[in-house]
Amino acid sequence: MIIDKLIDEIKKKSNPTALGLDTCADYLPGELRVKIKDFKDAGRVIFEFNKSIIDAAADLIPAVKLQAAYYEMYGAHGMEAYEKTREYAKSRGLITIADVKRNDIASTAGAYSRAYLSCSDIGIPAYDFDFMTVNPYLGSDGIEPFLADCKSREKGLFILVKTSNKSSSELQNQILKDGRTVYELVGGFVENWGRDLVGKYGYSSVGAVVGATQKEEARKIRKAYANMFFLIPGYGAQGGSAADLSVSFDERGLGAVVNNSRGIICAHKKFPELKYYEAARKAVVLMKEDLGKERFDSENIF
Repeated sequence: MIIDKLIDEIKKKSNPTALGLDTCADYLPGELRVKIKDFKDAGRVIFEFNKSIIDAAADLIPAVKLQAAYYEMYGAHGMEAYEKTREYAKSRGLITIADVKRNDIASTAGAYSRAYLSCSDIGIPAYDFDFMTVNPYLGSDGIEPFLADCKSREKGLFILVKTSNKSSSELQNQILKDGRTVYELVGGFVENWGRDLVGKYGYSSVGAVVGATQKEEARKIRKAYANMFFLIPGYGAQGGSAADLSVSFDERGLGAVVNNSRGIICAHKKFPELKYYEAARKAVVLMKEDLGKERFDSENIF
C-alpha cells in the first residue's frame, strides 16, 4: 500500500512534513528572479530552484507536494518543470503528491486519473505521482476511476473534506437534515471509498484534505474516522500552528502529513544571511522541532 510507504518514511525521518513546492517567480530569490524573461526561462529557473531545495531537505522530509497551478501559469515550460521536479523528487526517494484537485464526470475523471496516477491510452505515463488530490463534489461516479487506479497501481488519493481557506464554512459547514455537516457527510463517503485500501498501520490510501486552521472540525473527523489519513495544508503562512494539529494524530503520532509551502520555499526572505536552499533547510528543521514539541513523545513513537 502506498500509504504504508508514506508512513514508513514519516517514521524513518521522525517528521510528518511535506515540502510544498508551490513555486512561482515571485517566490524566488533575487539572483534567480532576474534570470526570467519568458516562460522558457521560468521553467528552467523554477526547476533549478526546486532541485536545490529538494537536495537541501531530502534527508529530512518524507514527501513533496506539487501544486499544479503554479506551473500551469507558465504554460508548457512550466509543466515541464513540474514533471522534472516530480521525477527528481522520486529519484531522491521522496513520496510525491500532485495537488491538482481534479474531478469531472466519470469518463473525464478517468482521463485525469490516467494523467496523474496511471498511464495514457497509448500506454505512457504523463505525471506518475504516488498521490493526487481530488474534489468529491460530483459524487461516486466521479471518484470510481481514481479508486480503480489506486487499487491496480498502488496509488493514493487525498479527497477534499475540510479545507483551510476562510470561506470553506460557507459550504462545508452547512447543516444537513440529519444534523451532520456537509464535511462530515463527505468524510463518511471518503471512509467508505477507502475501505479496500487499508494498510498495515490501519490507515487507508484514500485519505482526506483537512486544513490546519480547522482544529475543531479536524477533531470531529479524526474521532469519527479512525482509518482516515490526513493531508494537512494551512500550517505556517495560512495561520495553522503545531498546537492546532495535535487533534489530527493518533496516540502513535501517526495519521497525517503536514504541508508547508511558503514557509519553506520563501524562507530566504526570513533568513537573508543564508543561501536560499540553506534557509529552506533551516525552515524544515524548525518545523520538525515545532511539530515534535506538540505531538511526539520521541521515546515511544519513533
